[in-house]
Formats: sequence, structure tokens, C-alpha cells
Amino acid sequence: MSAENRLNKFVTEEIKAAKLFIWLFYIIFLSYDLFYYYGLPMVNDNYETGFPKGSMGIWLHIIVLGLLPVAIYLLKRGNPYAAKYLIFIVYNSLDLISNLMLYIGNDGPFNSANIVEMFAILFTPLFMSKKFFWVVYGSIAFKYIVYGFVLQDSYLLLGLVIFTVLAAISYLFLSRFISYIKTMEKVNEDLRQKEKLALVGQLATSIGHEIRNPLASLKGFTQLQREKFPDEKEFFKIMENEIERINLIVNDLMYVGKPKLSVMVSNNIEGIIEYVAKILNPIAQSNDVIINMDISHLPLINCDENQLKQVFINLIKNAIESMPSGGVINISSKIKENETLAILIEDEGQGIEEEKLPKIGQPFFTTKEDGNGLGLLVTFNIIEKHNGKINFKSNVGKGTVVEINLPMN
Repeated sequence: MSAENRLNKFVTEEIKAAKLFIWLFYIIFLSYDLFYYYGLPMVNDNYETGFPKGSMGIWLHIIVLGLLPVAIYLLKRGNPYAAKYLIFIVYNSLDLISNLMLYIGNDGPFNSANIVEMFAILFTPLFMSKKFFWVVYGSIAFKYIVYGFVLQDSYLLLGLVIFTVLAAISYLFLSRFISYIKTMEKVNEDLRQKEKLALVGQLATSIGHEIRNPLASLKGFTQLQREKFPDEKEFFKIMENEIERINLIVNDLMYVGKPKLSVMVSNNIEGIIEYVAKILNPIAQSNDVIINMDISHLPLINCDENQLKQVFINLIKNAIESMPSGGVINISSKIKENETLAILIEDEGQGIEEEKLPKIGQPFFTTKEDGNGLGLLVTFNIIEKHNGKINFKSNVGKGTVVEINLPMN
């Protein structure tokens, strides 16, 4: 699913939640006030019929009802966030003004708490938004703090405590819902990725087998032709290099389709990196690239030597290719607190756009015009087998830093 489709689906769900919230708000708000001001006085003579004198009275309800068409318009325009914030903030502000008008100069006890406040706090998990939760709770808490200061009534602190307890319960539900949804998204994404890799693996194995056999024959015939026509050896050399490049792609395909069993033994990673730098140095020099290393006295790690060589070949080769006009590659190391060895490969290349960084390592994703994405896919798989992690940080026009984290012995 594309990012645009995910956003549209998210907005659709937000609109559904906002509609439910708005209709429940109006039903509870109007029903409660109708019962409190007109129904209750019919069965209890201690209550006066009608809205209390001195407050905003019916005007509060007229203004809040007037917001309903605005909220519906905002929902139709695909802006559920503005709709829900508008209704609650305006209602809460008007309720504050109305109660201050009613109780300033009045020695009677404060008894204008509204069930709408309780509803708003308990229903905030509906939106899966901590921001909306804090807006709701913060505005209600602020209202009761203002009541307490202006009316000088310590009894109002009890109301604040009750709403704070309800808010704490609501926040626990909200946090649990968000955590659950994030976990499910992660599980679903992992399943999709595994299904994709399985499909790619089957395809890669099939293609690899089909290409490898005729490729071996082609390589043999090319060598025979070079011996037969020694004057054309320059062209045959180019052909052999291209055949070898195809062979490397086939090797990557075969690894993706059927990864080799890792042989983990204690190794000096410093020697592995130096070996890779040595074999890639001619390529670097031909591209005016200098490879600097600061990796002395590294601890031993459990690893498959050949697989890690493949990792560093892929990463350093990518760094070289990212600098067509030359530059410097710095390879350094550091030991982290959690018994982890970090190897950093930093180049001065073209960099990678931020939105593309999460896609690195996915099947067939590449930032190179002539790339296929298999090299980094293999790299990620190898590092994962070594219980390590690989991170990319990049600035367009400044370069990229690749950090490989591996557990130490």
C-alpha cells in the first residue's frame, strides 16, 4: 500500500471516529441538559425548571448547535481534526464563561459539573491520539483551576481530582490501544516483507539456475575465442568483465533464493576490512577515491568471514560508486556500552533522500541508475544473521554514513 493510500485510509477512519464523537457529544449534551433543567424538576421540587438565571442559558446551546453545520462541512472537506477540536474547545470555553457569570457574586455551592466533561475524557481513546487527549484533559483541568481561583471554593479541587483519576484511566486505555495497533502494524509489515522475500527468493533461484549454466558456457567460449584471436584480446577482456558482472548478480540472486549456512567462528574483523579495502583499492584509485581507515585494536567477534567480506565489499563499493568525481571514504570503529562493535563507513557522495532511507534493503530497491538492489538486500540478510543491525544516515549533496553494529564475543 502506497503512502498516499495509507494516508487516505487513515483520514477516512478519523472521519468515522469524529462523526461518532460529534453525534454522541450532541446527544449526551442535549439529553443531559434537557433532563437536568426540565425533567428532574418535575420529580424533585428542590430543582427549578429552566436554565439558571444569570448564566448564558439557552444561548450556550444555540451557539453550540450552530457549530454542528460547521463541523459537518469540515468533515466533508476531509478535516476531522478541526471539527472535533472546534466543537470541544468552543463548548468548554462557553461553559467556563457561563458558569463564571452564574457563580461570581453567588454564595451558593458549585453544582454545574456536566456529564459531557466525563464523556469527553472517557472517549478520547476513540481517536488514538495523545495530542487530543491532552487537549481535552488540559482544557477541563484549566477550567476547574480557574473556577477554584475565581470562586475561592476548595470543593472544586475534588472535581479536578475526580477528572484526573478518570483521565489517568483513559490514558492507560489509550496507551494500550496505541501500543497494540503499532505492534499489529509491525507484525503485518514483517509478514508482508517475509512473503515478498519468499516470492523473490523463489523467483531468484529459478532465474539464477537458468542463467548460470549458459553463462558458464559463454565464458568458456569467450576464453577460447580470445586465444583464437589474440589481436582482439582487449574486446574479449571487456566481454569477460561483463560476464563476470552478470555472474556476480547471479550469485546475489542465488543467495537471496537459497542463503548459505553461516559458519560462525571467532574472527579479527580488522583483518576482514583491511582485506576488502585492499582488493577494492584499485577500483577506488581509478575513481580518484581515497580509502582512509582508523580501525586498530578491534576485539574479536563471532562471524562468518566470507559473508562479512561480502557485506563490506557491497558497502565500500557503493560508497566508491556514489562519488563519480572522487572523494574520501573514512572507515572507523567504536565500541558501544552494550557490548556492541560499531563499524562506520562514511563517504562524500551524492547522498540519499530522507524518504528513501527506510526502503534501503528492500528487494530490488536501488538509488543507482544501473543497480538492482540485490547487494544491499544480501547485506541486510547477512547482518541480521549475525544478530547485528545496519543503519543509514545521509544528507543529499554531503554524503552517507553506514553504521554496522555487531555483537562482540
